Amino acid sequence: MSISRRTARTVRILGVASASAALALGAAGNALACDIKDFSAEAKCEGENGVIVVKSIDSSNTPATVTVFLEDKGADAKKIGEQEIKGSRQGTTITFAEDWQPNAVYRIHVKTADKSRFKVDADIKDNLRAPSTACKSETPTEEPTDSTTPSQPETSTPAPSESAPSEESPSQEASSAPSASESTTAPAGAENNAPSPAVGDSNLAETGADSNTGMIAGIAAALVVVGGGAVFFGMRRRGANSNR
Repeated sequence: MSISRRTARTVRILGVASASAALALGAAGNALACDIKDFSAEAKCEGENGVIVVKSIDSSNTPATVTVFLEDKGADAKKIGEQEIKGSRQGTTITFAEDWQPNAVYRIHVKTADKSRFKVDADIKDNLRAPSTACKSETPTEEPTDSTTPSQPETSTPAPSESAPSEESPSQEASSAPSASESTTAPAGAENNAPSPAVGDSNLAETGADSNTGMIAGIAAALVVVGGGAVFFGMRRRGANSNR
């Protein structure tokens, strides 16, 4: 029995379509599969506290257990914590409270349940290294203690202020000393001024003249002339009367 060309062509088209569908389903299954590459971790700060955040972008929503270990020289030094996570296409995160030290190294292990469809039991590639700067520095806590210690000497500063009045007392005595000396020098000046009129009097006594003697002499001479004239006119008038 021979197969017609039309039948062979139809079979061929159906084969290609089924193969394409199988590839598409395989790609979709791989895309929905849970893989260790869907997990990531980050060490950061929330305020002054350090935390480790693990994120899952597993689209299959497969539940998994995440365990964080602190590493020391390539070995587990301490178990930080363990939490369950169910990933999503948008991303799901869980947070571990950890006051990490700068440059500390952590190992993050992810394991799915034994009955889950997708099996994952591995560490996130490349261990997590914390930042080189801590979330909270110790220097600010020490600064308040330093600031309180200088305040204690400041309370003792009134002691020098009490000594200030004692230092001012000599200045007051010094200021009073010049006033006393001035009071003593003032009579000396008065005694020096006293002889000056005495010397002036002695000069006038010796010379027998004063600054007003010339005026007095002129007035006396004028009075003598006037008196003489009056006597002369009086005698003439008396003689005329006698002749009559």
